Amino acid sequence: MEADLSSIGSSSFPRSFADIFPHCSVLRAASALSYILFMKTSLAVGLTRTAIYVTTTEMRAGQLENDVFSTPAMIGLMERTCVDLTEPHLDENEQTVGIHVDVYHLAPTRIGQSVTITAELTEVKDNKLRYSVSAINDQGIKIGAGNHRRAVINTQRFANDK
Repeated sequence: MEADLSSIGSSSFPRSFADIFPHCSVLRAASALSYILFMKTSLAVGLTRTAIYVTTTEMRAGQLENDVFSTPAMIGLMERTCVDLTEPHLDENEQTVGIHVDVYHLAPTRIGQSVTITAELTEVKDNKLRYSVSAINDQGIKIGAGNHRRAVINTQRFANDK
């Protein structure tokens, strides 16, 4: 497919490869992102991971008198499950970083109970990933649900960016 270069010399000249080749996601990703150029095609919508964790005293909501699983600890386990879901689909110099969390903590769970976290990859757009996350305790009660977003980065380029 040939690019339309008829606008060369005009004020509406495309500013990037993505403007010239909107159908080419690799070029669009390469021109728009400073930390990642390519991602494996195995990183696709529909991937899921379920993990079971036992809540510990370190996960306790410290402001409460009772030993109850805290919201930050639940979100941390959700993020961990998303990282573990994504990691096998990344190249050697790639990692993900969290960029957004939107989670509801729906019900209490006592410290010592186990929690099952499920993460599903629901969107891949350039280097941005969106997951649906949920948590259920060992009594079958849904204790948390929401969405989480992560960005794929090249760790070498990310570390050297000033």
